[in-house]
Parts: sequence; C-alpha cells; structure tokens
Amino acid sequence: VINVKLHTQIDPCYGYSFMDYFLKYFLIICNLLFTVLGLLLLALGVWGLISKESFAQEKISSIGTDPMLVVLSVGFLLTVLCLSGCVGALRENRCLLKLFSATVLVLITAQVIIAIVAHTLQDQIEGNLRSGMLVAIARYQDDLDLRFITDEIQSNLQCCGADNYRDWEINIYYNCSAPGVLACGVPATCCVDPLENGTVWNSQCGVGAQLLDEFTAQSVIFLGGCLGEISRWIKQHEGLIGIIVTVVFGVQILILFITIRLLERINRHKV
Repeated sequence: VINVKLHTQIDPCYGYSFMDYFLKYFLIICNLLFTVLGLLLLALGVWGLISKESFAQEKISSIGTDPMLVVLSVGFLLTVLCLSGCVGALRENRCLLKLFSATVLVLITAQVIIAIVAHTLQDQIEGNLRSGMLVAIARYQDDLDLRFITDEIQSNLQCCGADNYRDWEINIYYNCSAPGVLACGVPATCCVDPLENGTVWNSQCGVGAQLLDEFTAQSVIFLGGCLGEISRWIKQHEGLIGIIVTVVFGVQILILFITIRLLERINRHKV
C-alpha cells in the first residue's frame, strides 16, 4: 500500500494554460502596485502627523479629527488588502484569496451604493459642501489643514470664499471689526496677482479688499466664490472624470474576476 500525502496547494506547473499564468501574474503585479501606493499613503499619513506634532500631549485629544489620520488609515488598509491578494495569488492560498475577493466585492458594492446616494442627494451634498467651506473659512487661522485646503482651492480655481469674497467677514481675523492688520481683508490666495514683480509672495495683497467696491476690487482679488468654480470645473472635466471612474471601477471588476478564476482553478486541481 502506498500512502499518498494530500496537499492543499496544487502543483503550479500542472494544468495551467498560458492565459492562467498571465492572469495570475497580472493579479500579482496589480496588487504589488497598489501595495506600494498604500505604503506611500501610510508614510504620508505618519509624516503629516509627526510634522504637525499631533501626538503631543496638548493635541492628542483632537487627533481623531486630523485628516492625516484618514490618509494613514486608508494607506494601512490598502496595504494589508493588496498584500493579502498578492501573497494569496503568489502562494495560491485559498484563504487569502477568498478574503481578498470578498473585501473587493464589498468595496465595489459600497462604491455603487455611494454613487447612487450621491446622485439622489445632490442638493443636500451641495449644501453640506457650502457649510463645510464656511466652517473652513471661519477656522482658517486656527486649523492648518483647513487653511491648506482652502488656499489650494482658492489659488487653483481662482476664487474667493464660498459664494463670494465677502464670506471672509465671518472669520474673526478678517472681519472689519477685528483689531489686527487683517481686518476687512482676504487671504493672499484670493489675490489676482499675489506675487510682487512675479517672484516675491505678497501676503498682504488682500488687506482692505472688503472695503473696495466690486469694480475696484476685481483688479485686486477674485470676486467669485469657490462653490460656483467647483461646479464649473466638474462640468468642464466631466468627460475625464467619467473615464477615470470607469477605469478605476473596471480595474476592480477585473481584479475580482481574475481572483475568482484563480480560486476556481485551485479548487479544480485540489488533490
């Protein structure tokens, strides 16, 4: 009697077509690339928290609202997920592949639900976006993350405030009743030309802008609000946005399909 030892892992050289090998290593490469992306996000999140001294005793209580914690969490989850898929495909481990495929399926389902809800609640989302931007304006000087986001939006979209430049009145430092030099002004990222002589950043270019009439102010600062510019930007780039969304969603579907096919092949050759 010959005792045959049962193996749960199949011989990788047996019964595999060229297409099976191609799909297997395509899955491995995709997961490696996303693992690297996850590690970069993880490193960025850690760097952001450390550079802002978020772990300091006086700031640790508010670390839960730090955007860098979100970046760190996404990086960690993406790294763990894609690493499990990569190792599972490389070692043909059914447990890891089942975990990976189930997670990807959940993510795809969640994205579909979010897209449907977002389409249904467009007006409410726009209202929440406006409220969020007004909060960012009010806390501009006190929250470095909100300040960075607001500056990036205003400078890149060439806008000022949520609805218009007078929204900066709600900020206690830019309000006309404020005692400081910033009173009745707007941030430099609202300025049409924040660079003096094209080289030196002029942080005081928006001082007193709220005191100007609109005709005079338009040569100094951007008058339009950022909500309108965001909507305009989305409409101008909706084709590109659609392509990116389709590609990202398609890649996820493809990865799920390849994982399921690999699992079927492993189960078929199980001894």
